[in-house]
Formats: sequence, structure tokens, C-alpha cells
Amino acid sequence: MKSNRNLSRAEGRRLGNAALIAFMLGSLLLLSVIRARFSPIGKTGDAIKAEEEQQGMLNKESVKMETPDEAVASTEEEEEEEIHPKPADTSGGGGGVSTRTPAAAGATTDRPSKAVCYETSRRSDTCEAAGDVRVQGRSQTIHVSPLDHEWKVKPYCRKHDAFAQSHVKEWTLRPLSSAGGGAAPPPPQCTVNSSAATTAFVLSTGGFTGNLFHDYTDVLIPAFITAHRFAGEVQFLVSSFKSWWTNRYLEIFQQLSKYEVIDIDNDDEVRCYRNVVVGPTFHKELGVDASKTPSPGYSMVDFRAMLRGAFGLERTTAEPSGDKWDIRRRPRLLIIARRGSRAFLNERAMADMAMSLGFDVRVGEPDITSDVSKFARLVNSADVMVGVHGAGLTNMVFLPAGAVLIQVVPYGGLEWLARGTFKEPSADMQIHYMEYMIQLDETTLSEQYPKDHPVLKDPASIHKQGWDALKTVYLDKQNVRPHLGRLKITFMEALKLLPHGQQQANNN
Repeated sequence: MKSNRNLSRAEGRRLGNAALIAFMLGSLLLLSVIRARFSPIGKTGDAIKAEEEQQGMLNKESVKMETPDEAVASTEEEEEEEIHPKPADTSGGGGGVSTRTPAAAGATTDRPSKAVCYETSRRSDTCEAAGDVRVQGRSQTIHVSPLDHEWKVKPYCRKHDAFAQSHVKEWTLRPLSSAGGGAAPPPPQCTVNSSAATTAFVLSTGGFTGNLFHDYTDVLIPAFITAHRFAGEVQFLVSSFKSWWTNRYLEIFQQLSKYEVIDIDNDDEVRCYRNVVVGPTFHKELGVDASKTPSPGYSMVDFRAMLRGAFGLERTTAEPSGDKWDIRRRPRLLIIARRGSRAFLNERAMADMAMSLGFDVRVGEPDITSDVSKFARLVNSADVMVGVHGAGLTNMVFLPAGAVLIQVVPYGGLEWLARGTFKEPSADMQIHYMEYMIQLDETTLSEQYPKDHPVLKDPASIHKQGWDALKTVYLDKQNVRPHLGRLKITFMEALKLLPHGQQQANNN
């Protein structure tokens, strides 16, 4: 009797194990079906994991909103190395640009050879298509054949910034329906046909345009990077069009294109092309990476040459008119003035001191109403330009090669900000760079806070509170009064960097 009970128990355990094994096999089969149905084609587990991690990084970055008032509105994480260009996700289902690696993308064999979207940097996405291209501006839609599924992109170089992107319209590249049979709408018929040699280039002037730094680093330099290779055979289709902004930089667009600039969001035409590029390519702050441009390559030297042509600038290099600096051609010092925050409180005394060193001194205050051509000519006439950190220093793009830029860095541990915005770009522009660091006795912050306040004693603690706190204290509330003795030494060092400057410096 006891033996029969043991036999029954053993048989029960075997049946239970068999049921468990059957359940596990069934679950695995079900999971395989689900994965085959819903997983992106051509993505390995490692590729999917890498994409999720990358997307998580981008989402974290988007929280660090950059403001239009400043050059860089994030922390030192902004200065991390740019990622390499990556093909977009070519699996079905539409959507934005992928962060997949080229190897993973190569696994997809049905990708159209004539249409592809790339993450050209962690700041920019660019889509290119060739074939039958029909642009409907009012709906921000581009119909393309051949194309097998939709792509979506925001054509502005600050994709990691949620605030900026909220002011940028999204564009869709959509497969061109052949006949409109059944439920499919008929294909839009061309009303304007462009030559086969002309490429449509869609970009946005939303985001932070209107701030000089962002005008150049987010739009104009990326537009140059993207359009230069077409040798004028490119038409700018501008989304979030601002007539005052486009007119302000019209000479630049005319240098890059043979065609009129189109306010594409308000365009009722169906514009047809053989090629289209959607979204400019970003390389680095105020810079062009020649190694990433098509052979034989172009750089910031070429961009600055284009600017000289656009605005009729005469000086290529900071050479004097004669054999030496003299009364007929003294070295010119341009002081970039500011009003409100970060202003020089002893501007007149600075100018007098500089004149005593032999400088011909000018003071300029660039703002949104400034005539770009006129101010560019003033900057181009300068041999040394000095100003407190801010968008106005972006005018360095007009300085002649061999000139000197002196960035006055406000108090508050802002060396990293000064480095990323203007110090590092200066080398590619062939400009000498110098810094003047504001000390505690040169800032108005020492008059606003007690001596033992963290703002004065521990700037790092303010940085830890985030960009808004840092900006409010060290950029919005601070004016400066450089010590004339210290500044004189800086100006004399600048003279020595100029052609024939050694002799002039010795005379003083």
C-alpha cells in the first residue's frame, strides 16, 4: 500500500514537470511571435539596448534648456565629444531619426538608396532624398519617390534642447502615392518645377534666432556647412520664416544660393525638385570641421572668406597700411559695449588708457537693430577687439586673420563657458585669443552680497543649483570695472601679437 502511494507521488511529480516544461516552451514560442511582430527589423538586442541608452542620454540633455540670451545655456556636459554621423532607423512605422550605428543600419537590406536620414551630430539631424521630390510648405510635408515609409525631422541645430525645439516645426518626408487609388489621396501636382541641378534645402529660423551667437552657431554656419558643396545650385526653403531676420542676413544667403529665399510655411505652391536636404548639419560651436566636409574640404577660413564677400569687407589680415604702425595707421582697438548686464562701468577710462598706448579706439554696441554690413566693416577695421562674455563677441567672425580677441570673463567660475563659446573657435578663425578674468574687486557683485556669501566665496555651489541660478547671478546681475593697471598689461601683450606690434609696444 505504501509502495503504491510513493509510485503515485512520483508519477504526479513527472506529470507536473512535464506540464511546467510544456508551459515554458509555449511561453518561449509566444514571446518569439510577439518579438517577430513588434521588434524593429534589423535591430539586434545590442543595437536596441544602445538606442535606448542613447535616447535616455538625449532626454536628459533636453531638460537643460538653453536660453536665447546666452551663448551656451548648459553645463560642461555641453562640451563632450560629438558623436559620429549615424543613419536613421530605416524600419517601417515612420517616426524620428534613429540613433542606430552604421553597422546596425547596414543589416537592413531594403533601405531605399535614394533617401536617408542621419544624426549628423548630437545637435543636428539631416535628411537627404533624391528622385521625384514635391514640397508642400503649408503642411510641412515633402512627398518623395522612391521612399518606403515616413521620416520626421526638425530642421534646427539644437535638437537636445526641448525649449528651442518647441519653437521649431516638424517636417515629414512621405512616400509619394502613385495614383491615389482606393483610400490613398492623389499625389500633389507640381506647380513650380526647378531645374534638375537645383537642390531644395529646408531649414528653420525658429529656436533662438535673434541672438547673434545662436544666429551663427545654430543656423548660418550649419547652413554654410550643408549648402557650400552645391556651389549655388541650392534653394533655401525657410520654415518659421522671419522677414526681418532673413533680410538681416540676406547677403549671406545670396552668397550660398543663386535663387530667392522662400517663406516655405506660407507657400501655396507645390515645388518640385530632383534633390532635397532637410535640416542643416552642426559640427561645433562657431566652427566647421574640415574633416567632416566633402573632399577637398572647407573650413572656417572659407566661411569667413564668404562673409567678406557678402559684406564687402576689405581686410583679410591684420596688416598695417605701411611698413609700421604710425599716426596714419595706428592699430585699432574696438571695445564691444553692453547695456544692462555685464557692462563696462569705466569704459571711457579704458578708452583713454588704450589711446595712451597708441591705439586708435572705437566703441561699438551691436544689437538686434544694428546694420550687419556696417558693423561688420567696423569690426573688420579693428586689430584688437575686447568685450565682456556675451553674444556681441560673435562679431569675431569679421575680424581679419591675425587680429586679437580679448574676452573679459565675468566673476563666478565661468572659464568653461568662455572656453567653449569663443576661446576654442578663435584658433580655426586664425585669431589670437586672450582672456581678462574679472576679480572680486572688479565686479559689482561684491557690492550686492556680503563678503561671506556663497555667490562670492563659493561660486561652485551656485553652479550646482543649475543654469538658471548661475545665469541670474553671474550673467544678469553683474557689471564690471576692470582694473586699468591690469588691463593695460593685457593691451600691451595684445600689441605684441600684432604685425609690427613689437616695435609699437617697445615705444610705450
